[in-house]
Amino acid sequence: MERFKLIGAVHLFLIRGPYVLLLRRFNTGYEDGNYSVPAGHLDGGESVTHAAIREAEEECGIRIHSEDLDVVGVMHRRDYDERIDFFLTATRWDGVITNAEPHKCDDLSWHALDNLPNNTIPYVKHALKNYQQENWFMAYGWN
Repeated sequence: MERFKLIGAVHLFLIRGPYVLLLRRFNTGYEDGNYSVPAGHLDGGESVTHAAIREAEEECGIRIHSEDLDVVGVMHRRDYDERIDFFLTATRWDGVITNAEPHKCDDLSWHALDNLPNNTIPYVKHALKNYQQENWFMAYGWN
């Protein structure tokens, strides 16, 4: 009998004072036109930290060292499928943040943590609120 499998993803909160870096999804087929944070699926054979480092480079053109990352949340989420999301923060990185995937993102900008755009993806908004309240675990999308 095959066991149930969860999809794993990492989400990166790049923090600069009271601001977080958001990207507006574009031409991806998922939540296009809405804001999220740099994120991506675990590829398998990589740690959560390594996946966050990879996504930071792929999406923002920056290099983050593992010692500059902190895991600040885990979300068990249900949408059209079931997922486990890991949320990490970084306040230091090497390089200049740029939109390294303009074919998937049409805006990369800093936003106040306490004044996120209305079109921020709801579970991301929820995770950012939990981060501010130092709530480490969250369930989202369950009745």
